[in-house]
Amino acid sequence: MAESKGIKIITVNKKAGHDYFIEDSYEAGIALSGTEVKSIRAGAVNLKDSYCSIKDGEIYACGIHISPYEHGNIFNKEPRRDRKLLMHKREIMKLMGFSARDGYTLIPLSLYFSGSNVKCKVGLCKGKKLYDKRDDMAKRDADRTIERAMKSRRNNA
Repeated sequence: MAESKGIKIITVNKKAGHDYFIEDSYEAGIALSGTEVKSIRAGAVNLKDSYCSIKDGEIYACGIHISPYEHGNIFNKEPRRDRKLLMHKREIMKLMGFSARDGYTLIPLSLYFSGSNVKCKVGLCKGKKLYDKRDDMAKRDADRTIERAMKSRRNNA
């Protein structure tokens, strides 16, 4: 995502790429209170261990931790409350069909500002097995080793 289009990334769920195969991603708005937006602007948000659930035809982001705004007094909300995601009904029904299949889940991948609005990138993910994670780590290590060898070769030439 480019900063030039008015998009500013707030936070990314790095653990999602490690624990899941990301099949597809969708953009959703997120319903927040004013103090939550101020806290997000300060960078006090964490997507670790968060997921999305669909209840009564509406989609909710569960487990997103937004720290209370320090100057917010009585207007602060609970840090880990469920927050409603704003998507079209047909997209929610499509996601409900996919998540009903075995092994698929909905995970918030990132939060970002699109103009002045906070958006959430939701991924349709399938869980990785332990051997898949090991394969990814081995591939990453091999890529790193190759990159180091190429760099030292360029410096010596």
